[in-house]
Amino acid sequence: MGGYNIPKATIHRLTRYYRCLERFLLNGKSNVSSKEMANKLNIKPSQIRKDLSYFGEFGKRGVGYDVRELMLSIENILGMKKNWSFCIVGIGNLGLAIANYPGLTKARFKLKGVFDNDKSKIGIGLHDDLVIQSVNELEKTIKERKISIGVLTVPGKYAQKLSDRMVSAGIDGIINFTPVRVIVPKQVMLEEIDISISFRTLAFQINLNL
Repeated sequence: MGGYNIPKATIHRLTRYYRCLERFLLNGKSNVSSKEMANKLNIKPSQIRKDLSYFGEFGKRGVGYDVRELMLSIENILGMKKNWSFCIVGIGNLGLAIANYPGLTKARFKLKGVFDNDKSKIGIGLHDDLVIQSVNELEKTIKERKISIGVLTVPGKYAQKLSDRMVSAGIDGIINFTPVRVIVPKQVMLEEIDISISFRTLAFQINLNL
């Protein structure tokens, strides 16, 4: 993607396009139009065409998109064929749920480290021979295991400090589930996840239909 300034919303929609194409393929459809995809996703066809235009020319006028080819293109754009290593800092209910979510493994995200500061949790075994480590081992483990992505599921007051420590250890990107916004250098990618926004958005949509 080079120097392009791709909106985050576009990247999010690409994942939706991919799932939509998967369903079309499972139903035996080899070609699909932007209008057919838009109808399934409840968005405008022009939005799909605009999003894809950031990455090149896709499809043929009057024919549409080859489903398999477009899926492969999106896989390449999103790095879906690469293996990614990640760690989780904060093994409460949310951290544990993420650690045990099998969909991440299927999507080529490999959990390489789990950390907490609760002494009663340290040493507890998870899957794949992983054990919960002390946060004191964070930097060492990130470097030794070449971990690319860090997931923060800690109380907000610890978020920035732990983010700084991951950055100093060489992490490439952080997914922040805490209620506090963190600041990272430009070269480090940051994804802020606020679950309440999804609830509010859905509630707004439901309210419109009441």
